[in-house]
Amino acid sequence: MAKPKLFQDQNDFHLGQIIKKELASQGRTITWLAGEIHCTRENLYKVFHNAWISTDTLYKISEALQYDFFEECSKRLSFSKKKNEENCE
Repeated sequence: MAKPKLFQDQNDFHLGQIIKKELASQGRTITWLAGEIHCTRENLYKVFHNAWISTDTLYKISEALQYDFFEECSKRLSFSKKKNEENCE
């Protein structure tokens, strides 16, 4: 089974896999995270398979892992901060 390519291009963005990767990099288990956000392991496996998840779930996971997954989503936006600044002038 091939590993997912997290940021090859915008169409390949997969938030569930980004969360799974961060969980592993912190050396934490699915059981630990399930306990922290008060859900079942089965539901977390579903999260890992989804490219997008609800903001309340994302917030809980971000808090538990102390990682800003919302920033990962922001990086995906097609416009740049510079473009926004130009529009404000």
